[in-house]
Amino acid sequence: MSHATTTEVQDDRPRTSPDNREPALSSRSLPRWSPLGFAAVSIALGVGVGVAAGWHSRVQWGMVSALLFLALSYVATTVVENKRQAKDRLATSLVWVCFLIAVVPLASLLWTTVSRGSERLDGYFLTHSMAGVLGSEDSGGVYHALIGTLEQVGIATVISAPLGLLTAVYLVEYGKGALARSVTFFVDVMTGIPSIVAGLFILSIMLIASIEPSGLMGALALTILMIPVVVRSTEEMLKLVPNELREASLALGIPKWRTILKVVLPTAIGGITTGVMLAIARIAGETAPIILLVFGSQLINTNPFEGAQSSLPFYIYEQYKVGEAASYDRAWAAALVLIAFVMILNLVARGIARWKAPKSGR
Repeated sequence: MSHATTTEVQDDRPRTSPDNREPALSSRSLPRWSPLGFAAVSIALGVGVGVAAGWHSRVQWGMVSALLFLALSYVATTVVENKRQAKDRLATSLVWVCFLIAVVPLASLLWTTVSRGSERLDGYFLTHSMAGVLGSEDSGGVYHALIGTLEQVGIATVISAPLGLLTAVYLVEYGKGALARSVTFFVDVMTGIPSIVAGLFILSIMLIASIEPSGLMGALALTILMIPVVVRSTEEMLKLVPNELREASLALGIPKWRTILKVVLPTAIGGITTGVMLAIARIAGETAPIILLVFGSQLINTNPFEGAQSSLPFYIYEQYKVGEAASYDRAWAAALVLIAFVMILNLVARGIARWKAPKSGR
């Protein structure tokens, strides 16, 4: 009986990586820190080119650095890895560059506002008005304008939030036919209305009915600007609610109105609240309607239904128009108060959204 002997055949082919794309021993890749290295080299070269060319603008230095970063990332990846990875890294680098281009002006604006506004912002500034204060005097405050902004924005929110919410519910849950198409068309038109047009519309009503300027008139103009934003954001949030939730509720015999009230709205409450806050931020900085309809005032007026009022945007415009060093400081401080006001509203909105959001299963 012969015993067959087995021989092992030596395979001289290079072993491949698990994905069978590149030889495992010959494939090369850039280290994880390579983007940071490319960025550092590009910034150094960009600054060097700017200094050598005599450019005094840092924006020019940044643009040159960005172009060098894109070129360096693509060339290095092509040499070390391959063209496919180079194209992928080029797209990623381009996204990062666009992100930084968008963020840098915002960061610069915030830094300038905080640095300039914090010099004048204190307890006295928040609790005093400009009554009897000259533009060149280093005194006075923003209390009267803060009250006006709170009252005008509050009235506009009380009017527009329910109207916008009910309109969005109608369009998503009930809207069909010509009426729904007409409402959608007019909401789209109102979204692009300039603030000065809304102010002129309310001003025409005031002239026809012989109504005196007041905070209420300004709030009505802000309402016109706020309603389409609330409708659009709420409508999109309601569309994101899964239809299975509606069908499950209706299958249990629950009426549609109760399904909307107990299922649809609580599910979308986070997005709805965020949309309302975005609408408030949209109108909080409007100046043109206030100039036309409220006229501004140096005195404290807590009654929005009678007499002229001020607001934070109008106060900033007013102080900048004075042209004195002290008025510039007050304008920057008021701008910081306005930014803080919008940020606090957004934080409150996120807290409400978390509190009212449906609880996930344990």
